[in-house]
Amino acid sequence: MLANITTWIQDFTGLVPEIQNKIAISISAIIILWLLRFLIKRIIWNKTEKVETRYRWRKTTGYIYMFLIFLVLFRVWFNPNWDIVNIVALVAAAVILALQDLIKSIAGWFTLIWMRPFQVGDRIQIDNGITGDVIDIRVFKFSLNEVGNWVHADQSTGRVMHVPNSVVLDKTIINFTETFPYIWIELPVLITFESNWQDAKVILQKIAEKHSLKVSNNAKSKIKEASKHYMIYYKTLTPIVYTSLDSCGVLLTMRLLVEPHKRRNCEHDIWEDVLVEFAQHKDIGFAYPTQRFYNSLTEDGKQT
Repeated sequence: MLANITTWIQDFTGLVPEIQNKIAISISAIIILWLLRFLIKRIIWNKTEKVETRYRWRKTTGYIYMFLIFLVLFRVWFNPNWDIVNIVALVAAAVILALQDLIKSIAGWFTLIWMRPFQVGDRIQIDNGITGDVIDIRVFKFSLNEVGNWVHADQSTGRVMHVPNSVVLDKTIINFTETFPYIWIELPVLITFESNWQDAKVILQKIAEKHSLKVSNNAKSKIKEASKHYMIYYKTLTPIVYTSLDSCGVLLTMRLLVEPHKRRNCEHDIWEDVLVEFAQHKDIGFAYPTQRFYNSLTEDGKQT
C-alpha cells in the first residue's frame, strides 16, 4: 500500500523520493489512525446506548487521535532523536490531556471523601443554580434529587441529577444542613394603613413562636456544636417580627428558623394560622395594590 501511494505521489508531483516517502507515510498514518478510531467508536456504539458513555469515548478517542497524528507527523518530518522514555512520557501526557475531565472527577471524589463538604442526605446548592438533596456519591459523579426549579418552596421535582465530582474543585458549594441543620426564612405579611398593626404584630409573633418553639430549643445546642468548627454566632434564635412601610400598607415580616426539608409545610401551616386569626379581627385587613379616583364638582354641582 505504501509503495502504491509513493508511486502515485511521484507521478503526480514529481517530488524527490525522500519527500514522497514522508508524504506517503503521513497519509497512511492518518488513514490507519482514522480507521482505528472509527472501529473503536463502532464497538462502543454497539456495546452501549448511554449518551454520556458515547460522548466520553468520542471525545477521548478524538483527543488521542489528534495527538497521535501530531506525534507521527512530527517524527516523520522533523526526525527527532527520541528514546522510549520520551515517547512514553508524551503518550502519558496525551492520555492525561484526553482524560482530564475524568481525572478531575477522581480528584473531586478524593476531596469529597477527605474534606467532606457534603455527604449523602445533605441539601446543597451549586453556584450554577443546581439545588438538590444528595442521594449518592460515586468515584466520578454524585447524584441529587432536584428541588426547586419550577416547584416552589424547595420541594422535590422528581428528577435525579448526575453531577461530575469535578464541580467540587471549580464551583461554590452551598450546604443547607452541614453542622447547623436549620435555615432562616422570612414571611412578609402586608396589612392596610388603617389596620391595627400593633395587634397584628402580636398575633404574628405568637404564630411564629408556636411553629418554631421546638426548632429554637434544638438550635441552641446545634449552634454550640457548629461553633466548634466555624465562626458561627447568632445573638438570638427565637422568632421575631419586623415592622416596615410599603407603598400599599404596613409590612410585617416574620423571621424564624425552620428545617430545610420542612420549609414548605411550615409556611403552609403558618399562613393557615394567619388567615384564621386575621379573620377574627375586623380591624385587621390585608393590603393589596389599589387605585383611588376622586371626582370634582363645579360650582353649579355638575361632575367633571
